[in-house]
Amino acid sequence: MKPLLLIDVDGVLNPMGRAAPDFRRYRCTVGAEVYTVHLNARHGRRLLDLALATGSELVWATTWEDHANEWIAPRIGLPTLPVIPMSPGEPSEFGEMFKTRHVAEYAGRRPFVWFDDQVWAEDEEYLRVRQGLDDFLLIHVDPRQGLTSRHLGMAHEWLTLTGFSQGP
Repeated sequence: MKPLLLIDVDGVLNPMGRAAPDFRRYRCTVGAEVYTVHLNARHGRRLLDLALATGSELVWATTWEDHANEWIAPRIGLPTLPVIPMSPGEPSEFGEMFKTRHVAEYAGRRPFVWFDDQVWAEDEEYLRVRQGLDDFLLIHVDPRQGLTSRHLGMAHEWLTLTGFSQGP
């Protein structure tokens, strides 16, 4: 089974803190809302390289949903990616983030790495105990800094050492 690389936008690709010089500011209009996002064009290449090296599939795991393909992907050099639907659902019963149930449903039994600024111990416990999943790595990204080489290295190492890597 091809592993998944699940990507959040806000706090991961769009840091909440002061953007570093290698980030560019964009104004995105989604419906009646206008958002300012700071994106680093190199993130797209780095994510594509990680997917290629590990034989993984990139997937959006963000409340931006399909808007990520319209507004985020072209600005960082990603192709159109599959999207995990994140419609609001039932409130959390066990302290997990609302997206965690959607991720579990989408991933099924496929191994995955999830880059998100809101994944915590409760999300890991929910996935392991409530969903019976074992083959995943949650990578908490500091929302003030966003995705770093260290995060990408953690994903590469985990996919490679666990044998999920299907890369060259």
